[in-house]
Amino acid sequence: MEARDPELKKELDATLHARRELGEEYDSALVESFLEKVEERLDTTVDRRVRRQLAEQRTSAARSPGRQRSADSFGERFGFGIITMVLAIPLSAIGVANADLPGLVVTWLGIVGVNVAHAAHGWPWQRGSRSTGSDWEG
Repeated sequence: MEARDPELKKELDATLHARRELGEEYDSALVESFLEKVEERLDTTVDRRVRRQLAEQRTSAARSPGRQRSADSFGERFGFGIITMVLAIPLSAIGVANADLPGLVVTWLGIVGVNVAHAAHGWPWQRGSRSTGSDWEG
């Protein structure tokens, strides 16, 4: 038998040696003890792999900031809409003060245009970094 884990092989050898010395009446206790050690080793290995995969996912997410979750995208759009509505009040006042009704119309066309452009395509410097792929793709 070729063991990948030398420590586990030593544990198995020690368990078999103890069985020979103690006899068959201790078989179940020795087997349970050895299986607990195997389970601990498996847990350690799985934990290490999970931590490594999480670190790799975090690293890849940090390297591709354009890839956003839909919740982040919704929050960004909602926040942008709120900000433009708040700014619409003073901009409307400025437009009316300078050009009456045509100034108000131009102001609101600009506000709507900015919101439509942001919702449809994002800002020009973000277009290249947006990902159309699914969050499930690795």
